[in-house]
Amino acid sequence: MINRQVDALFSRRALIAAAGGSALFGGLIARLFQLQILNGEKYQTAAKENGIRSILAPPLRGQILDRFGRPLASHRQAGRASIVREQTNDVAATLREVAKHIELSEELQELIVRTASRRAAFEPTIVARELSYEDFAKLSLRAPDIPGLVVEMAQTRSYPRGRDFAHVLGYVARASQDDMTRLTADVSSDEGNALRRLFKHPDMRTGRSGVERFAEEWLRGEPGWRRVESNAAGRIIRELPSDDTAPKPGRDLHLTVDAELQKVAIDRFGTESGAAVVMDIETGDILAFVSTPAFDPNDFVNGISQADYDLLRFNDRSPLYHKAYDGTYPPGSTYKMVVATAALEAGVIDPRERVYCPGHYRFGNNTWHCWKKEGHGSVDMHSAIKGSCDVYFYEVAKRVGIEKLAETSRKFGFGQRWDLGLHGGRSGVVPDNAWKLQARGEPWFEGETLNVGIGQGQVSSSPLQLAIMTARIAAEGRLISPQIIGEGPRPESDIPFDEPLDPDFMRRMKAGMFGVTSEWGGTALRSGDLGLGGPRLAGKTGTAQVRRISREERATGILKGDDIDRKLRDHALFVAYAPHDDPKYAISVIVEHGEGGSKTAAPIARDIMAAAMQMDARRTPNYMRTASRLSGSSSGGL
Repeated sequence: MINRQVDALFSRRALIAAAGGSALFGGLIARLFQLQILNGEKYQTAAKENGIRSILAPPLRGQILDRFGRPLASHRQAGRASIVREQTNDVAATLREVAKHIELSEELQELIVRTASRRAAFEPTIVARELSYEDFAKLSLRAPDIPGLVVEMAQTRSYPRGRDFAHVLGYVARASQDDMTRLTADVSSDEGNALRRLFKHPDMRTGRSGVERFAEEWLRGEPGWRRVESNAAGRIIRELPSDDTAPKPGRDLHLTVDAELQKVAIDRFGTESGAAVVMDIETGDILAFVSTPAFDPNDFVNGISQADYDLLRFNDRSPLYHKAYDGTYPPGSTYKMVVATAALEAGVIDPRERVYCPGHYRFGNNTWHCWKKEGHGSVDMHSAIKGSCDVYFYEVAKRVGIEKLAETSRKFGFGQRWDLGLHGGRSGVVPDNAWKLQARGEPWFEGETLNVGIGQGQVSSSPLQLAIMTARIAAEGRLISPQIIGEGPRPESDIPFDEPLDPDFMRRMKAGMFGVTSEWGGTALRSGDLGLGGPRLAGKTGTAQVRRISREERATGILKGDDIDRKLRDHALFVAYAPHDDPKYAISVIVEHGEGGSKTAAPIARDIMAAAMQMDARRTPNYMRTASRLSGSSSGGL
């Protein structure tokens, strides 16, 4: 009896379980039928749209470093908002939503709409760069609800030292049509198309000037692809590993400059306008390449406003102008060592011969004046350099003639453009008869040679050329060529082989320059002491006139300082090397409208040179130490 009851209970439970299982299984079958048969096409389409796609990934641009590895151009992260047109049905409506959370004027919204309409639907159009932390957080939170909006952290080119290296580095910016033409000029059509697509990416920039432009290919790197999974709306769900297609970053570039010495030099100029070049006499490395005032290259990376650009463009101190490389000025009395060397080479004067200076020099019907109104009296070559006697060099220049002056000038590095790998660079003017016939259509007059003899008239040079001249004197005639790229692509020099200078003649020039800073009667006697407890510098002052002084003004007193407009004041120059007995550094300084070389340029040069020696700015750079270690480790393993 009991067994029959148990069997009946089991049967009922089994029947209920079977019925429940059948119902559940039937429900699953029905649901599968609905998903796969009735709605299969719908979900199959959605699944295709929810797929994996590749996005062009621009490379990270290489850094630019100073000789000791300090970054001069690098990167920083910045928040960015953009719109992808293919991910929204109404760009204007999306912008109105964005404008509820960040400041976005109606004019800017209209511009973004027009810009997006001209781009391919998949290309992002920038809405806002350099988002503040608060704006980035607000937009990131609301981005899932705003169709087409992409909020992300992006890499932006950064110049951490701002104005210090503006003219050397140049800057990067979005590629213009002219840039595209230049960048694709020497490549195949396929490569050109790839480059054009790459430079349309919002993260891509190209070098517009300076080293950034010269070393574009070295710094650029190679683009790659990001593999991402996106949903039907086009929004990225996740990023997939893509090491095999990742972009290759650009290579770092090392300059020969010392960032700390550069800063000392710029600070020392203060509010003055001018340029300075410091060279390593042994290697030709440029350790400081200063042009001041300057601009901030960070302002150009994402586009500078027309108003801000005009402030730079119309500034009377020319912050956009690279005075050390592009600037040319009359060399003034710094050129007198060239004139003296030409006379020695031509054999037209014995260095012990004395010339009497009464304060003026008569030639034909004209009178040329010495800077010292009462004259220097009887001077030889050494005392003429030391006291910068104009009358002595009028006489010497007349004897030498313009053709020999031009020949010797070129031995010192004048009259040619030195290619450093920077955009620009001026050759200046080394005048002679052929030059004047071509430039003016008339022959050279002998009286013009007298002006050239004191570094005035038609002769002009850049601060870089004056530094090269000084380095060659200090090295006693050894050929020295400047360079500013330590590790990276080097410019192809088209400078013809130079003829070295006579070491004996250069020793005379050095003695004269030492007299300028260290002997009684020297024009820069107060600037010889570097304040380092022994080492001194040897140098030469110069003053370059920017206006003609009338006879009446000479009679009543030449106007200077606050009595004359700044733009009419003379330029101040000074060239030097140090230490005087074992030269390691050469420098040239020009202070625009600074009036006197001994007054303004020489003290600046002295302080920069003292800093260079204290810092030991010419010590072995990091990139050479690394190469030495690698070489040593390789040889040690053999």
